[in-house]
Amino acid sequence: MTVSADDVRRLLDSHDERAVLVAIEGRVDVASPAELDTADYRGALQIATRQEVLERAGGAQLSERELAEQAEELDTALRNLGA
Repeated sequence: MTVSADDVRRLLDSHDERAVLVAIEGRVDVASPAELDTADYRGALQIATRQEVLERAGGAQLSERELAEQAEELDTALRNLGA
């Protein structure tokens, strides 16, 4: 399981400002805080919030290179968490 530029794009494109990038059952997904309280996301590992990525990246309009860089950083963080 790896974090891709598409995963970062989905997070930034989310209509929910509180969206979270999570690792669940061998995949990376974008979930709302409400979804995290459901059985489908029980045990999900939070990788980063939309706000955290926006702050780190300096905005929502990222180039493909910037998306890839953010994905690489998040993927490293995920591996460091043991996922």
